[in-house]
Amino acid sequence: MHDTVHFILQGKGGIGKTLVSTILAQWLAGQDETPLRCYDTDQENPTFSRYKAMNVKHVPVMTDNRMIDPKRFDALMIDILEEEGNCVIDNGANTFSPLMAYLLENDCFALLEDSGRKVYIHVIVGGGDTLHDTATGFVSTAKSTRVPLVLWENEHFGLLQSAAGKVFTESQTYADNAGRVVGRVVLSQRNADTFGADLKKMNTARLTAGEVRASDKFNVMEKQRIKVIFRDLFEQLDKVKW
Repeated sequence: MHDTVHFILQGKGGIGKTLVSTILAQWLAGQDETPLRCYDTDQENPTFSRYKAMNVKHVPVMTDNRMIDPKRFDALMIDILEEEGNCVIDNGANTFSPLMAYLLENDCFALLEDSGRKVYIHVIVGGGDTLHDTATGFVSTAKSTRVPLVLWENEHFGLLQSAAGKVFTESQTYADNAGRVVGRVVLSQRNADTFGADLKKMNTARLTAGEVRASDKFNVMEKQRIKVIFRDLFEQLDKVKW
């Protein structure tokens, strides 16, 4: 893969956008020798930019008086367009609306496509109490753009089904927009005491799976569980119709 641009977009906070960004970036980095550039536009919580191994560039879009200046997104677009390679853009809940408005108003998706880049939007839908809000976000993103979508189903908060037991991907809401989805990745609900704890330890330390493998801070079973998680996720990403 080369010259792809991946926007991770979801208006709800705390739903796993940075986790998705880090997984995607690690998968892309392992595909071939194509240069990878990562950006973090989150103003309140620039977690992605703290992953040293990914050399993430923080894009400051907030002015001194705490307002988001849409023109500051120009720097991001110019940066993407000036160099070749794959790009991953993590975006916070606080910058979701301004970034989306900027991308649509300036017809940025078409600009990127015209410059020979393939654009994807990664949308996270969460389970449990987060389902309604995140499903609504998925629909609004699908309706406002024509870009291929990758759906990430985050089971961390529970399964993606309504109180009545209706599974999100079998719902009419999903069916109406399924034609736009080029792939689905499930962040499976795993044992919180083992897999959950290990993933949290890895993310708290802002490490990649490769760094965990080489680290003496993780024992052999912790390393094995991280390996299982990432093998599963990478296999799912391999199946996306890029």
